[in-house]
Amino acid sequence: MTKPRKIIAIDQSTTSSKAILMDHRLQVLAHASFPFAQHFPFQGAVEHDPDEIWETVQKALRKILKGVDVGQIAAIGLTNQRETTCFWNKKTGKSLGRAIVWQDRRTADFCQALKDRGEEEFFRSRTGLLLDPYFSGTKIRWAIQNLPSVQKALAAGELAVGTIDSYILFKLTGEHRTEPSNASRTFLFDIHRKSWSAELCQKLEVPPSILPQVQDSIGVFGRTRGVRFLGDGVPVAGILGDQQSALFGQGCLEAGQAKCTYGTGAFLLLNTGSKAVESRNRLLTTIAWSIKGQTTYALEGSLFIAGAAVQWLRDGLGLIKKAEDIEALARSVKNSGGVIFVPALTGLGAPHWDPQATGMFTGLTRATTRAHLARAVLEGVAFQGVDILKAMQSDVRQAGGEPLRQLNVDGGASQNNLLMQIQSDVLDVTLVRPKFEDTTILGAVFAAGLGVGIWKEPHEILRTWKKDRVFVPKIDRETRTAQLANWNRSVRQVMLK
Repeated sequence: MTKPRKIIAIDQSTTSSKAILMDHRLQVLAHASFPFAQHFPFQGAVEHDPDEIWETVQKALRKILKGVDVGQIAAIGLTNQRETTCFWNKKTGKSLGRAIVWQDRRTADFCQALKDRGEEEFFRSRTGLLLDPYFSGTKIRWAIQNLPSVQKALAAGELAVGTIDSYILFKLTGEHRTEPSNASRTFLFDIHRKSWSAELCQKLEVPPSILPQVQDSIGVFGRTRGVRFLGDGVPVAGILGDQQSALFGQGCLEAGQAKCTYGTGAFLLLNTGSKAVESRNRLLTTIAWSIKGQTTYALEGSLFIAGAAVQWLRDGLGLIKKAEDIEALARSVKNSGGVIFVPALTGLGAPHWDPQATGMFTGLTRATTRAHLARAVLEGVAFQGVDILKAMQSDVRQAGGEPLRQLNVDGGASQNNLLMQIQSDVLDVTLVRPKFEDTTILGAVFAAGLGVGIWKEPHEILRTWKKDRVFVPKIDRETRTAQLANWNRSVRQVMLK
């Protein structure tokens, strides 16, 4: 009998659930994607329906497996939106309410109260994170204090809590597990001891017993059970949070290599190897992955709004009909006409970390057109990247590392050539985009294949990486300096509101 050589990867992202089927040569055999609803029940709240998420995951899987012999599936890899938190009954498997999404800001006041009490250093020193509602721990605390269904399950000893990877894994296998790239985003995981922290759990009033078991990112987490169209016994053999999966899929396996993924938000990660580099510039120190007990760390800067700004321009303002239309509209003018857009639609992320900030256009005049607004939106996304890279370069220099010369880019918005050129211009760094753009799902495929021995070493991924396009800086220093001065002035205005 032929040894199974096909791999399924599930990418459960903020706006859709995707699945892909690849063979051991990394040829795409089938793919599918299904969107799901976004819920905004009150100001600052963002929620997803876990049942709908699981339904869309199943629809994607059914589509890619149509006509496929499931006996040829060697493994399943999973990558997911991070920090989004699910609550379910571990006895019945039923969800206990909507998931609280990473964009959700409902715990901003509690995070500020912790800061006011001088607690931020306690959390940062153990988790590498800053006190912000972005992360899972305060979401869990809120649910325990406010959702009767969660309280009832907790009292009965039946509450299970986890990030999206844990929820999907439970649905596939019945196992309640996770791995360090996701666990390190919860505020409850000590990234140095590499375990759940009783101290952190106590601070946030979260019982450790409701949390999943943590294991290496690559290896068998469980085997499918009770998923009729998959059959029983298919191993889930690799799990990575979406941004770490993209870093892995980009082949950034060595210290000093970096990528930026442009999706709903934008996320810049720099591999720092076996060293957890402490940021002095309010970036995050996070775990990239853990393989055979060896942990790789990364510095991360997160932009809450990237592609979401284009969606807002389309759905909120009605200035474009399709997201793809923004590039042609923005190219119809030579510049933004002095308009600056600060995309703080859900607060400002790294390195500012101002959850109360709101979005703003500045520089509007009677001469401003919809094209100027479109270009300003793209520039605003790119300017945020400068703030992060400056902070990251400073941290790396202080740790004795080399400055970044190249940035690998991926994600849906990386296909916007104008945005990528603007990003290269304002960063003054060369950008390289791969042929296989969805490196997040590629990372999950490769992790799963490693987990069952299809590939033996992580560096084998480098043979599969192919370059699509290179973007080099084209503007002069004076122009860049003037643009960034205007950007910084607008950011200060937003943060003063």
